[in-house]
Amino acid sequence: MLATVLLASGCSGENAGNKNTDGEQRKEIITIDLVNEPSSLDPQMQWNPDSYYVYRNIYDNLLTRNSQNEIVGSVATDWKYLSDTEVEFTIRDDIVFHDGVRLTPSDVAYSVKRITNPEFGSPQLGQFSKILHAEVTGENTVKLTTDGPYPVLLPQLVKLSVVPRHYVEEIGKDQFNLQPMGSGPYRFVEWRRGVSVTLERNDEYWGAKGAFPMAIFRAVPDSSTRIADLRSGMADLVVSIDPDQAGQLTYAAGVQQLPVLTERIAYLRLNVERPPLSDVRLRQAIAHAIDKQLIIDALLGGVSQPANIMLSEFHFGWMEESDYLEYDPEKARRLIAESGAVGQQKIEFVISQVYDPRIIQAIQQMLTDVGLNVSINLLDMSTYLNVTRGEINERPDMSYGRWSCACQDADGVLYPLLHSTSQWSGTNDPVFDSLTEDGRRTLDAAERMQAYEKVHQRIAMNVPLVPLFQMAIIYGASDHLQWTPTPSEDMFLNKMSWSQYNNK
Repeated sequence: MLATVLLASGCSGENAGNKNTDGEQRKEIITIDLVNEPSSLDPQMQWNPDSYYVYRNIYDNLLTRNSQNEIVGSVATDWKYLSDTEVEFTIRDDIVFHDGVRLTPSDVAYSVKRITNPEFGSPQLGQFSKILHAEVTGENTVKLTTDGPYPVLLPQLVKLSVVPRHYVEEIGKDQFNLQPMGSGPYRFVEWRRGVSVTLERNDEYWGAKGAFPMAIFRAVPDSSTRIADLRSGMADLVVSIDPDQAGQLTYAAGVQQLPVLTERIAYLRLNVERPPLSDVRLRQAIAHAIDKQLIIDALLGGVSQPANIMLSEFHFGWMEESDYLEYDPEKARRLIAESGAVGQQKIEFVISQVYDPRIIQAIQQMLTDVGLNVSINLLDMSTYLNVTRGEINERPDMSYGRWSCACQDADGVLYPLLHSTSQWSGTNDPVFDSLTEDGRRTLDAAERMQAYEKVHQRIAMNVPLVPLFQMAIIYGASDHLQWTPTPSEDMFLNKMSWSQYNNK
């Protein structure tokens, strides 16, 4: 295989270039520096960026978005509503999985049933739980039935990867994660744990072919190392550059900055179920103590935006910025004083190593300055995900996260973060349950907005979450790379190309 030859040659980054028969330079490999390795290559498990960047290229999704951000067909060519609760999808008949077996409506129905099965334990379950049933209704059709009208069905299905039923059932869930196979534009080759994942181009792909015969995704936690890799040519694309360090690329030869304001919201999740943060005064104090604009200006290059609600302007359900829980350190101090002895208890602040430590330290310092006792517990990403999704009364007091549903709808954010049935939720509040259900059970946009306005107001009052800022991501890239980042943080290899390399 091509991949085997290239791996044996030891090529990476700029070292992968050679000459074709016409004397033009040809670059065989694109090397991408991520922050961490994927926590999963099963597309129906983890949803964190480092996983999504990689596995999204291995699989096809039922639907997708075009360059105008419109929902269009992918595995499904078209669809029609049979009723408010039934949608029938027509499935392409020219897609094959990487082992040559044709993708069928049965694979689509299986993929839906797999991710919606509570026993499977998908962290994405809350985003698909309105789907009651998937059934094959014809030679090339599948019908999905929802629990009442579900306005976000199509945006959520943009994220539904179709997996090969025959292969998953043969090798099992655990092995499928280690040896993934889909029908996407790139095939899985190798996962060197803690180091890299290698993919090769699927030359039989039904859609747009990738420009790169091979792609290598490397785990490079240190931002300075990612920048050094880019400048030396050892990497062609790097993610999550610190704004201060991005300045190193301004006048560097052969590289470019690619910033984009995303739909991802950084936030604090507070444990409302046990002391000390079961006291709402302390939760309110935490919100009032954080100077979001100072963090953005001092640490994020001024390119992110403060967030007072858990949505961005890209989401349905977004409201104009309010003064919810504005920065007021004196009010924070008063609330802590009112709480008495509980306000002096130690607060465990759990984070993952993937997050910018300067932001975490700044938040800790701001909370300390108003009189709280906050200690940081740094975990690897896998452990962090397990700890923050454990039993609610056993979760840490406070954790830092960044949430994007890639569906651009409030349902994909507020339901999984607030509904008591979601493993991401940190509250058992029946009011949140009712309101988030109201927002997803009607097709009437005005009624949905009313529900979400009430959710935003209740978050400000009860503070199970503290929205911090709408994140901007700065990518660094070779100036040979042609690619436009998106707010939904997609990294489709077959939507990238070289500007000065002649790949064949």
